[in-house]
Amino acid sequence: MARYNAWQNRQLTEIVKQMDDAALDHDHGAFFSTIRGTLNHLLWGDTMWMSRFCDDVAKPEVGGDQSTTYTETTGVWQAQRFRMDGRIRIWSETLSNVDLLGDLTWYSGLTKSEMSKPRALCIAHLFNHQTHHRGQVHAMLTAGGHPAPVSDLAFMPEDA
Repeated sequence: MARYNAWQNRQLTEIVKQMDDAALDHDHGAFFSTIRGTLNHLLWGDTMWMSRFCDDVAKPEVGGDQSTTYTETTGVWQAQRFRMDGRIRIWSETLSNVDLLGDLTWYSGLTKSEMSKPRALCIAHLFNHQTHHRGQVHAMLTAGGHPAPVSDLAFMPEDA
C-alpha cells in the first residue's frame, strides 16, 4: 500500500503542477471543497499518523481545522508530499508482524480526548484514508475536465 500511495501521488503531482491556482482552488462542493484543500488535508493526515507511528516524524504544527491550508503553494506541497511518501515507504518496509500487535494510544484533537485503538487498525486506516481522499480528488479532477490518474492496483507498475 505504501508503493501504491507513492505511485498515486506521483501521478497526481504531474497533473496538479500543470493546473493553475483557480482550478486547484475551485470549490467543487466536496468535503474539503477544493483539490488543493483535499490534497493538503491528506498530506496533513499522513503527517499526523506517521508522527504517531514514528518518533522521527514531527506532528503538523497546525490542527485539523487548518489541514486544508497545510501548505501554501503547489511547490511546497509537492516537496513535502515527496518526502512523506518516501518516509511512509521506508517505514512500511521495516514493519514486522510484531509491530502490528498491541494498541496505539494518542491524544485526538478531533475528539479532544485520549484514544486507544489496535495498532494494526490504525495502520490500515492510514492507507484507507489516503485512498478515500484521493478518490475525492479524482472526482474533482474529472468534474473539472482535467485528467485523472490511473488508480487500479492491477495497473501499478512493478517498479513503482
